[in-house]
Amino acid sequence: MIGYMKRHERYVREMLEKNLSREAWQNLLVYHDQQIRWMQHERLVHLMIMLSVCLFALLSLGFVVLAPTLPFFILLALLIILSSAYIFHYYRLENGVQKWYDLSGEIRTASAVMEEIP
Repeated sequence: MIGYMKRHERYVREMLEKNLSREAWQNLLVYHDQQIRWMQHERLVHLMIMLSVCLFALLSLGFVVLAPTLPFFILLALLIILSSAYIFHYYRLENGVQKWYDLSGEIRTASAVMEEIP
C-alpha cells in the first residue's frame, strides 16, 4: 500500500512539472481526487482493524493480570507486536494521505494558473 502511494505521488509530481493543457489538469485533478477517496476508505478500514487489535491486546493484558499463565503472556506479546505494526502502518498511511491533500492543492493551483493564461 505504501509503495502504491509513493508511485502515485511520484506520478503526480511528474505531471506537476509538465506544461499541461487545461483539460489535462482537470483530468489529473479528478484522477487524484479519486485516489484520495480510495485511500480514505483504506485508511478507515485500517483504523477499525487497528483499534480492534489494540482492544484485544488490552483484553489480553487484563487476562494476564487476572490469570498470569504462559498462553496469556504469549497472546499478549503477539497482540502487542501486531498492534505496534498496525500503528506504524496506519501512521504512514495517514501521513501519506495528508501529503496527497497538499498535492491536490498544488494541482488546483496549477490548474487555476493555467486558466488565467489566455
